Amino acid sequence: MTATTEASDGHDSDSHAGHEHGHGGHDHAGHSHAPADFGRAFAIGTVLNIGFVLVEAGYGFAVGSMALLADAGHNLSDVLGLLIAWGAATVAKRKPSGRYTYGLRSSSILAALLNALFLLVAISVIAIEAIRRFAEPSPVAGMTVIIVATIGIVINTATALLFMRGRKGDLNIRGAFLHMAADAAVSAGVVLAGLAIVFTGRSWIDPVTSLAIVAIVAVGTWGLLRDSVNMSLQAAPSGIDPTRIRDFLRKQRGVKDVHDLHIWPMSTTETALTAHLLVPEGYPGDAFTARLAVILKERFGIDHATIQIETDPTVGCALESDQTV
Repeated sequence: MTATTEASDGHDSDSHAGHEHGHGGHDHAGHSHAPADFGRAFAIGTVLNIGFVLVEAGYGFAVGSMALLADAGHNLSDVLGLLIAWGAATVAKRKPSGRYTYGLRSSSILAALLNALFLLVAISVIAIEAIRRFAEPSPVAGMTVIIVATIGIVINTATALLFMRGRKGDLNIRGAFLHMAADAAVSAGVVLAGLAIVFTGRSWIDPVTSLAIVAIVAVGTWGLLRDSVNMSLQAAPSGIDPTRIRDFLRKQRGVKDVHDLHIWPMSTTETALTAHLLVPEGYPGDAFTARLAVILKERFGIDHATIQIETDPTVGCALESDQTV
């Protein structure tokens, strides 16, 4: 299935589209692809990280290392994140039915939002405890910190590799990959802190490292929180410019106006669009809307396009105003 456009004015040449249908000037097109099954990767990653959290937290309490406890807390939040992402990836596969006419695809957006909130709680607790350690310093077993954190590097790197092949096509999977890759980097920082403690004997390096970990995680958490809130509010996904899409639709042959244009995320991987096109010359046929759906998918990444054709400019549309939804 292919589609071409004329570079000079954006008009489309004939093409055939599968999985679209038009009725009375109203065309629906769905082109989403089933996401790869990462159930096994989630299961392995969860087991590995739960085991490591228990070991790291145990040693952290035993030797009095706030850096180890900070890293354990962060890894625990990532275990919860993996479970949430796993659950979202599972329920998102459910077919549309009953009241859920889009299925449960948007559960991946809720998963991202919950992950961000869990991370905020985790880093807040870590920061408070690290600050307390400045007032009440205690000796830290630097070599133990080094050994345990090195194990963390291995486990987090292995977990990240489980999600590497899916990181480009699924934001939910990409989040899991980036979290694990970041954890490997944070564990490397803890190793450096342990080395510094061994060679200098300065225990204040431990809470300082904890605060550095908090800062690193906070940066990523802010981006995750911002994106998940925007998606929850049905903002057009970043990378998709509604103005460009409106201009593209206006350039189509016979189209005099575009209104009621809405673009929103159906999930962290799929985007939907609705638009009314005014075509005074008359209904251009199902092939016209089918072509538009294909081009919107290939050029702009719109997975589910609904195009409504209006032919009489004297008949007002109740949704014509940009302020009306």
